[in-house]
Amino acid sequence: MKSERTIAVLHGYLLEGSGSNLWTRSIISSLCRRGKTVHLFCQENHGDIYPFITEMRIYERDGSCRVAWSRDPAEPGRCILHKPVLGDLLPVYVRDRYEEFSRVVPMIELSDNEIETYIERNVEVVARVVREEDIGIIHANHAVLMPEVARRVKKQCGTPFVVMPHGSAIEYAVKKDSRFRDFAAAAFRESAGMFVIGDEIRRRVLDLFPEINGLELKMRELNLGVDTTLFRTLEPAGRTEQIDDFLQYMAGVPHGRQADVPEKLRSGLENRSETSVAQLQKLFTEIGNYDHKKPDENLEESIRSIDWEHDEIMLFVGRFIAAKGLQAVVTALPDLLEQHPRLRLLAIGHGPQREVMEAFLWALERGDETLAGLIVAHGRDLEMGGLSGSYKEVEASWNSLGETGTLQWFERARNTIRRDTVVFTGYLTHPMLRYLFPCTDISVFPSVVAEAGPLVFLEALASGSFPLGTDFAGMGASIDSTIPWVGESVADAMRLRPDPHHLVSDIADRAHTVLGFDGTHREVLRKVAVDKYDWQSVSERMYEALQAWSE
Repeated sequence: MKSERTIAVLHGYLLEGSGSNLWTRSIISSLCRRGKTVHLFCQENHGDIYPFITEMRIYERDGSCRVAWSRDPAEPGRCILHKPVLGDLLPVYVRDRYEEFSRVVPMIELSDNEIETYIERNVEVVARVVREEDIGIIHANHAVLMPEVARRVKKQCGTPFVVMPHGSAIEYAVKKDSRFRDFAAAAFRESAGMFVIGDEIRRRVLDLFPEINGLELKMRELNLGVDTTLFRTLEPAGRTEQIDDFLQYMAGVPHGRQADVPEKLRSGLENRSETSVAQLQKLFTEIGNYDHKKPDENLEESIRSIDWEHDEIMLFVGRFIAAKGLQAVVTALPDLLEQHPRLRLLAIGHGPQREVMEAFLWALERGDETLAGLIVAHGRDLEMGGLSGSYKEVEASWNSLGETGTLQWFERARNTIRRDTVVFTGYLTHPMLRYLFPCTDISVFPSVVAEAGPLVFLEALASGSFPLGTDFAGMGASIDSTIPWVGESVADAMRLRPDPHHLVSDIADRAHTVLGFDGTHREVLRKVAVDKYDWQSVSERMYEALQAWSE
């Protein structure tokens, strides 16, 4: 019987958050529960909050290594976290804030020398650990830059590697800069295999690299997963008690946004000397000086404002940027609120769109059409994230109504939107989200960009919160996957057309339909998650493939 090869996972970023961060910690936790040993390379500072991590080693730039801490395993297996000290620069795909790094820069903006320094620093540490720990196979996340690190380590040590492309690296680096396309192509050619999250990523990779012979033969599909022991269903009668448990869990958790920020925003909007993009940007910058990756200081007050047993609750969770579509959800509210006056929108997350959306809601509540129109016309400019332009989904919705219809829409908005219609919480982690998902009736994910595999969709399924999502790319595939359990008509109720001309009206129509359901769908949705998407079955398939590729 052949001995199992020890595996290493190259991630390069943090573990907290969504997307590939969530994928990494979920798959490694699952492998540890199955008794496996994993060596993880990333920039996480707080590995001790993850029970599956048993030790953290820090590699200084002078070549020394120190064990920051170690502990007995909480699972049958163990994960050792290896953190190379990089300096002040962290290359990323989308501009963000990261603890410890003063320069968090989209990698397409970096010089060749900066990119090379980053790659070689990682190669130095990974190659050292590969030799010391007798690593048999390396799994590299994303299309760049960790696969290039793995490729160079293979050249030094002979250790095979596999690649798992995620959408962000493809869209924001490989497609935008030939340097990163070249890195990805070299790694894809030399990899032993490739995991793809469904047909969406498969097609994207094959379309981008038609010159790589045999690339499709290397691919194995590995669907995303969900921790069905963490996310569970709940009957509406139990929501108040669940919320009490949530707030007890949150007691003592450090907070970010100060309780007086909403009033500062409203005061700034009310007392502005003019209505201009520049003045709004100045206001958002002035009040935005807080830790965006923590819950709000007034979280308890916000959560207590909801009548959890009688209100109808719609959840949006994700990064607050235009691409995630929160502006479309807010624009659908006036029509929904006329039919469902007890509807509340729970908006969870962080990002540059938050203050923009709060200003938009304030304008609608006050009937300030000039301010609302300016925000919609310059929404992406106001987010100040390097993008420019309008909220096309909102413009298309208003244009479809005609001048008279738009005026009537503003009147409906003024009559229905209240200060507490949308409840913002700030940034919440998944151990926190598990309390809230089951307390909602609908989860809406109207992303207007193609995503390989939305993990939040699966968490909604596992929690029995009826998911609505844009019907294309990975989201569309996830909706299709539910058909054998829920049937085509119920699956169709999940679908939002991503076309800007239909997105807002589809959110209103589908949400109205779903709120009319009798609640019997909850356990069926959960069954989809348990049968198809549980992390344990996903990690087992991954581990077997890695062992085969290591031979």
